[in-house]
Amino acid sequence: MASVYDVLVERGYIKQLTHEDEIKELLEKEKVTFYIGFDPTADSLHVGHFIAMMFMAHMQKAGHRPIALLGGGTAMIGDPSGKTDMRKMMTKETIDHNVSCIKKQMEKFIDFSEDKAILANNGDWLLKLNYVDFIRDIGVHFSVNKMLTAECFKQRLEKGLSFLEFNYMLMQGYDFLVLNQKYGCTMQLGGDDQWSNMIAGADLIRRKEQKQAYAMTCTLLTNSEGKKMGKTENGALWLDAEKTTPYEFYQYWRNVGDADVEKCLKLLTFVPVVDINSLCSVEGSAINEAKKVLAYEVTKLIHGEEEATKAKEAAEALFGGGVDLSNVPTVTISKGDLDKTLLDILVEGKVIPSKGEGRRLIQQNGLSLNDEKVTEISKSLTEEDFKDGYALIKRGKKNYHKIVIE
Repeated sequence: MASVYDVLVERGYIKQLTHEDEIKELLEKEKVTFYIGFDPTADSLHVGHFIAMMFMAHMQKAGHRPIALLGGGTAMIGDPSGKTDMRKMMTKETIDHNVSCIKKQMEKFIDFSEDKAILANNGDWLLKLNYVDFIRDIGVHFSVNKMLTAECFKQRLEKGLSFLEFNYMLMQGYDFLVLNQKYGCTMQLGGDDQWSNMIAGADLIRRKEQKQAYAMTCTLLTNSEGKKMGKTENGALWLDAEKTTPYEFYQYWRNVGDADVEKCLKLLTFVPVVDINSLCSVEGSAINEAKKVLAYEVTKLIHGEEEATKAKEAAEALFGGGVDLSNVPTVTISKGDLDKTLLDILVEGKVIPSKGEGRRLIQQNGLSLNDEKVTEISKSLTEEDFKDGYALIKRGKKNYHKIVIE
């Protein structure tokens, strides 16, 4: 059986690591406790977090123990990594709400039973710190000169970096130290944009505990052009079905670029690599079969087999010549809603994010009603539009919704 290190390399996860030979040997011979941090900046994780959870799941399947660390404390500051501007400040109440929502999502992917994994919140120790004690005990081990060379700070210096955000690296490093002391955590995993913060934490453990600690980053989810994936017309591709429906989620992966299918199958599914290589060793339109497998497998992991099957059947009905539209996302209105404009109905039904976006779609011929382009901004629905009991809305090339009257 291949070691988890070999599996991670083969599937394309590993980007950077602190001690390659030592980490490889450690993962082969010992059961390692490691952690990945997730700052609760929203009440749902998005697909950018999903790759980190898959990273974690592969490690757990190999017998290693994950700590999923929710940043109830660090979210009070906000991570400057990869950001051109300071994050919006959140209240403690909002952060606590987000933490509770994210906990439920994580339990779908990670087995927390019988101490197989640990769910921790850094607010439990960070929010109780005495600042002077912290700076004396922890800050003394950080070199400002070295910190300023970190990529997460360098790109912010021109526009301005607040001292509040400058503390983030110290706090994340302290997290690693606390987890090392409490749980014997010796390794941090995370996205490659966290590299500077991760090696700072490993260095802090070496200085404070005279122990070796390790860091390993995974590649970020980008397309073949190097742009971050997971952005839709309505914003981020969320894991919460209330924010991104299973059908919309399925369609996103069904429509990824041909050059990105193999990478996504390796990073975001458990499909064996030998099968992925076979699926992707084709040319032209035959790659669509690989896209169907990708869309189904990722949707099944996030939303369950039943919802994945419904999304697949809805897509096939719309694009494969089928007739069963029962699983196409549906907006239900009352007869009184016929007095409203179509744009109002679509905004209220969360089919489009705003009336401004709706106007843009109409002006660019991107909105259709029953296969006819909508050309009037003030267009209203009539009962005649409800053929076979529904009106079919198409947004862009492949996003469909039904409107029905209750």
